Amino acid sequence: MATSAHSREARMSEYNGEKSAVLAALRRAGTAWDDNDADAFADGFVENGSILFDDDQLTDREAIRDYLRDAFAGRFGGTRLVQDPIEVKVLTPDVAVVITDGGVLPPGETDLGKYGAVRATWVSVRHDGQWRLFSQQTSPVAG
Repeated sequence: MATSAHSREARMSEYNGEKSAVLAALRRAGTAWDDNDADAFADGFVENGSILFDDDQLTDREAIRDYLRDAFAGRFGGTRLVQDPIEVKVLTPDVAVVITDGGVLPPGETDLGKYGAVRATWVSVRHDGQWRLFSQQTSPVAG
């Protein structure tokens, strides 16, 4: 599974037009995660955005922000977010779904294999003219 920031950008650059605009929200999330910036990551979500971490369903932007502040100070500190898009669908003019392969890569590692590769579903919505994240959930991928 590709894990570098370069390969992520290469895969995301395969898309153009509206699909590229949808992926911009994921690129911002990836950059924020790689910088361990809980504020920037959370700000990529709409106010009532939702994300599942382990067994915790976080149901608004502030809950996401609070969770990641603690996580980046602890177990997610120094990690990188790998997200290689495998499918981008614009469902309506204001709703899109992106399926990615990836996961959370520990500091200094280059391969997700033993760390739990996942397939993620990201739902994005157009809000005030810009694509923003609405929901994200992952499922483990058998290695």
